[in-house]
Amino acid sequence: MDFAAARKVMVDSQVRVNDVTDRDLQAALLAVPRERFLPADRAFAAYAEIEPEIAGGRRLMLPRDLSKLLMALQPRTGETALAIAAPYAAAVLEQMGLTVTAQEADPAVLEVVAPALAEAGVEGVAAPFAAPVGEGYDLIVSEAATPVRPDAWLTALKVGGRLAVVERAGPAGKAVLYVKGASGLSRRELFDAAPPVLAELAAEPAFAL
Repeated sequence: MDFAAARKVMVDSQVRVNDVTDRDLQAALLAVPRERFLPADRAFAAYAEIEPEIAGGRRLMLPRDLSKLLMALQPRTGETALAIAAPYAAAVLEQMGLTVTAQEADPAVLEVVAPALAEAGVEGVAAPFAAPVGEGYDLIVSEAATPVRPDAWLTALKVGGRLAVVERAGPAGKAVLYVKGASGLSRRELFDAAPPVLAELAAEPAFAL
């Protein structure tokens, strides 16, 4: 399979046509081998309009949705980023000149994506998704959805930092952009999306007598 040709078709037919106009982002998507973030026997599915499985139920986000999330973040060269459950996004951001940490909770996922992360110059770390590694990030992104607002992730942002994530409590979800200001958070809904939810972030059930 000609992955380079498939990559160009992906950008032309799934990214550009969905109003993703950032030229640097388009160039990064053309440069990063998305197929390297999947097991070899599923690499053929990397550029289809589906969410191919990495391992253990974890999936890559649709190229359309991820590119729109990344454009909303307005990444800039020299910034620091945390990619939570977002290995492909991590490599794209690193290609754009950011310093990126990719956080994974499942060792099976990390085993698949670690070689591609290393090739991209991204630091991969294993830690629970509920506890972001480090703090003071300029931006945070996730390729998976969260069932509730990820307050711990927001705490890991610096003032002026941005978080792009899909919040999904049911069959449909909303991609949202948070910006952390000195006096609080702003939240803006971006578009509809429904990637798989990170179940470990679900709120603990409350019981009342």
